[in-house]
Amino acid sequence: MTNVKSPRIAYGETLVELGQKNERVVVLDADLAHATQTAFFGDRFKDRFFNMGIAEQNMMGVAAGLSLSGFIPFASTFAMFGAGRAFEQIRNTICYPNLNVKIAVTHAGVTVGEDGASHQAIEDISLMRSVPNMTVIVPCDAIETKKAVFAAADVEGPVYIRIARPVVPIITKESSNFEIGKAEILKQGNDLSIFATGLMVAKALEAASVLGDMGIDATVINVHTIKPLDEALILKEAARTGKVITVEEHSILGGLGSAVAEVLAEQGKIKMKRIGLNDTFGQSGDPEALLEHYGLSVKNIIKTAEEMLK
Repeated sequence: MTNVKSPRIAYGETLVELGQKNERVVVLDADLAHATQTAFFGDRFKDRFFNMGIAEQNMMGVAAGLSLSGFIPFASTFAMFGAGRAFEQIRNTICYPNLNVKIAVTHAGVTVGEDGASHQAIEDISLMRSVPNMTVIVPCDAIETKKAVFAAADVEGPVYIRIARPVVPIITKESSNFEIGKAEILKQGNDLSIFATGLMVAKALEAASVLGDMGIDATVINVHTIKPLDEALILKEAARTGKVITVEEHSILGGLGSAVAEVLAEQGKIKMKRIGLNDTFGQSGDPEALLEHYGLSVKNIIKTAEEMLK
């Protein structure tokens, strides 16, 4: 059976490990510590944990102040409230002065499930990557989440980490190199290139396996950093196969698909398809059923690849 774990559990556990190694690390949460799993840190380091209540905008301002005092703050909440409600504070109070604040959000995309469209952030990558000075990381599993948290702490400046809520397969290795701004080829193929991010990486790998049985040889690239984007690898892979599919649990407007399209726009005749939410809100429902409904499925990746190769 495939080894699985929720990336948000890994986030909470990693904060404790990071806090043990670095006394400058502090954690803030907007009254969702048991959902974001920052409660692990709060139980271990009571004097370095701050429950800011349902006041996300204020939380970002406090995080900015803590960074100016020499601390490394991790501010956590749901993606909708972090990237959405507190956008102005992130832009003007954190990114404009280029402060050393880490914004780690959970419950992004439609896999929030039954909470519905009001809680399903499908535009947060677009918002965060559009702001100068911001680094945007979307880890694909629990192991990569741990690496992302440690890497973010080492970066001087604002970082946005988008962490999945559900239990997802472990597809990366402890020994694998993780470098901000460098995508990772997980499977090499010659017929087309699939660029995926977050929990959709596992689905892209599954789709590639089925495509292989059909005689279609697909490359799968884990784009764990949306900004800075690994433009060199994107251009190399697109030129090599001539066919590109992007897969993300996010709107096709402004996310990974847009970022890749921007890179490829001036590079000649490259076939490209984006898989994501097609300019629509989410809705209430079972997480897997919602992924299926919006085409964020192994079946749709396979269908898209087949159509592209006709």
